[in-house]
This record gives sequence, C-alpha cells and structure tokens, in this order.
Amino acid sequence: MEKLIEKLIYSSRWLMAPIYLGLSLALLALGIKFFQEVLHILPIIFAMKEADLILVVLSLIDLVLVGGLIVMVMFSGYENFVSRLDIDGDSEKLDWLGKLDSGSLKNKVAASIVAISSIHLLKIFMNAQNTDNEKLFWYVIIHLTFVLSAFAMGYLDKLTRKGSPDK
Repeated sequence: MEKLIEKLIYSSRWLMAPIYLGLSLALLALGIKFFQEVLHILPIIFAMKEADLILVVLSLIDLVLVGGLIVMVMFSGYENFVSRLDIDGDSEKLDWLGKLDSGSLKNKVAASIVAISSIHLLKIFMNAQNTDNEKLFWYVIIHLTFVLSAFAMGYLDKLTRKGSPDK
C-alpha cells in the first residue's frame, strides 16, 4: 500500500505539466500585447513627445522582462518539478537550462520582479506631475519592499548554501 501511495504522489508531479504549458499561452498573450503597442505607436511616432515615447518604450521593456520571467519559470519549473527537457542538438539548448534549482529560480524571479518594479517606478516618476505625492510614496515603499525581499532571499540562500555540505 505504501509503495502505491508513493508512486501516486510521485506521478502527481505531472499535474504541473499543463500549468507550465498554460504559461506559454500567457507568453503568447504578452507577445500579442507587445506588437499591439508597437502597431499603435508607429503611425503617431513623429508627433509624439520624447517623454511619451520613452514611457511607451519602458512599457515594452516591461513586457519583455515579464516574458523572460515566464520563460524562466516555465522551463526551470518543468525541469525541476516534472521532467528533464530532452532537446535535440546542443546548439539550441539554453545555457542556464538544467542549472537552476528551485532556490536559484526563486532568486532569479525575485531579481526579475525588482527589475520590472524599477521600470514601473521609472514610468511613474516620468509622469510624476500627474501622480499625487501619497501615491508616489506608496509606489516607492512597495518597490523598496521588493528590493529588500530579493536581497533577503539572496542572502538567506547564500547562507544555506554555505552551510550545506554538498555545495
């Protein structure tokens, strides 16, 4: 009975596979939104103010960073929790694939969130004249919370890896 339960529990990891596949749909949606923004801006690019163009470019960078985050979580999560990816031809394999454990993945996700938050905060600062001071204050507090959380996660990961005999 115990062996059967253990096999069932171990096999249940495959329930995550459709979830990681679903992330590819989120990536597709982000790609559609990216090109929608590009197509929206092209006809009016010469009439735009420089600051407005910078805000749109920052929005595009935001979408790219979120897309990279989705790819990283999708591939690393699948490899860490479901099964190894068998990719034919070493030239197509991403360098980091198979090297990110769950702790490293958490740190990369935290760093990506800080980068995304930084770009969002920069967009808000560039449009600060249209944002009240209390909102600005809370945006900065939220961003600093992300920064401190990412730093703390990285520091704790470093401490646990240093104390671990197999690292």
